[in-house]
Amino acid sequence: MIPENLRYTAEHEWISEPRDGVVRVGITDYAQAALGDIVFVQLPEPGKVVTAGEVIGEVESTKSVSDIFAPLSGTVAARNETLDDTPDTINTSPYEEGWMLDIECEDLADVSGLLDAEAYAKLTE
Repeated sequence: MIPENLRYTAEHEWISEPRDGVVRVGITDYAQAALGDIVFVQLPEPGKVVTAGEVIGEVESTKSVSDIFAPLSGTVAARNETLDDTPDTINTSPYEEGWMLDIECEDLADVSGLLDAEAYAKLTE
């Protein structure tokens, strides 16, 4: 299950097409399946400036704790507050209700440098 309309990172995050300079970010179905039952998510607050590749949060599951990396540089515009109470939404809907952050990108050209669905599928084979 790899939606064609998204971009991806080697760290298993997905990134939506930019809207008004903002992208939505989450973890992939592959990542949530590997993690197992997600029980806690730590995300940065809106207004935080993030740099591509830096750790910006974590996802805790019954199996392990995994870092969340910023896929792009920019400013956190919003975080999915519902994950505070229902982090398992990521397991049931990683590409819809289980989104994590909206990031206002510093440079929208960076989005095109991320993996497309075909490249991400090869990475996860």
